[in-house]
Amino acid sequence: MPAKLLIVDDDPNIRDVIGFAVETAGFVAEFAEDGTTGLNRAKSDDIDLLVLDVGLPEMDGFELCKELRKTSAVPILFLTARDDEIDRILGMEIGGDDYVTKPFSPRELVARIKAILKRSTSSQTWSDATLMRGDLILDPNRHICRFSGQEVPLTASEFLLLKALLERPDHVMKRQVLVSAIYGHNIHVSDRTVDSHIRNIRRKLAEVGCARSILTVHGIGLRMGQCREG
Repeated sequence: MPAKLLIVDDDPNIRDVIGFAVETAGFVAEFAEDGTTGLNRAKSDDIDLLVLDVGLPEMDGFELCKELRKTSAVPILFLTARDDEIDRILGMEIGGDDYVTKPFSPRELVARIKAILKRSTSSQTWSDATLMRGDLILDPNRHICRFSGQEVPLTASEFLLLKALLERPDHVMKRQVLVSAIYGHNIHVSDRTVDSHIRNIRRKLAEVGCARSILTVHGIGLRMGQCREG
């Protein structure tokens, strides 16, 4: 079955351009023109990915993302008309998977959608053994992360990043290696994006009692902490 995408944008021309591009690429497209309608459809329909404009009427894209993340880990690709780094970082930190700045290339947009769906599908179909570090357990078969028995909700990108670190927990991994583990080798992603994912993982683990989960080795990269309660 082709993936079903929900395009949430108040500009009918943008909706038409994206709809044509994704349907030509073999996806099914649905549409919403404001945040409230987009949130309701995302909650009620079986959506595989949201293409979400930041500047929406009624409820903006950031608000929609934060509300949706309370109940769903569906991948979200942000569209923003502002080439402002703080907006892009905020979008990633509240649960976005990627972003594209307007005006955009439809070809690039489709490539990023495919990359997100690929890693989202991969995170759900691994047959790897369970990974453990202290009181932290990552079960790739079921896409479950637990610390001291408490489940930690991770997006597909966060899950892949944590998995890459847990596979070599005592090694310091460069950010570019982690970028490749999440996005593959053919898409440029800034270090800021990886840093946003790292902050999200650290915050989520700290909320369940794991204060030193991922350690920064300055000038080199990142490695896992001991991940023990207390």
